[in-house]
Amino acid sequence: MTLVFASSNSNKISEIRSILPQSIIILGLNDIGCFEEIPETAATIEGNAIIKANYVSDKYGYNCFSDDTGLEVEVLNGAPGVYSARYAGEQKDSYDNMTLLLEQLKSFSNKKAIFKTVIALNLDGKQHLFTGEVKGEIAKEKSGLKGFGYDPIFIPDGFSKTFAEFSNEEKNKISHRAIATQKLLHFIENSIK
Repeated sequence: MTLVFASSNSNKISEIRSILPQSIIILGLNDIGCFEEIPETAATIEGNAIIKANYVSDKYGYNCFSDDTGLEVEVLNGAPGVYSARYAGEQKDSYDNMTLLLEQLKSFSNKKAIFKTVIALNLDGKQHLFTGEVKGEIAKEKSGLKGFGYDPIFIPDGFSKTFAEFSNEEKNKISHRAIATQKLLHFIENSIK
């Protein structure tokens, strides 16, 4: 089976490829000649995942899936949430986003957060949604060199290190994206039996 993953983010594509079995061939947007930036104009994480999947299906005709991920911080009423990628501005810089978030949380003792991924799968003309969530807290400072996005400041519940301090193998067992992707895989496996 071949599926287009509606992303040009090489980190995300690598992570998805490492989670899914090799029997599912994953193509990125660049692989299908889609170099335009797909607008993410929805007010929710689910909405943005749907927009991206529909864009690829409608314009290119592929079975595809997309994801959108957000970090929801309790004391900030769920922010940065749907704006996680551009929290500190349109430059979409992870370092700037983390720096701003850490600054905003300095005076709060409650640093609880949820990392959430929603995958929208468009398969044979039908759409299916899969959600993965990991509860945790925001670290006091950046730590770790692996991962991407907010990984250096997110500590999942039950652990004392950030996602950026996990090996890829460790992270791919418990992350929000891994949970949503496993649900996607389970659905696909049951669909093709």
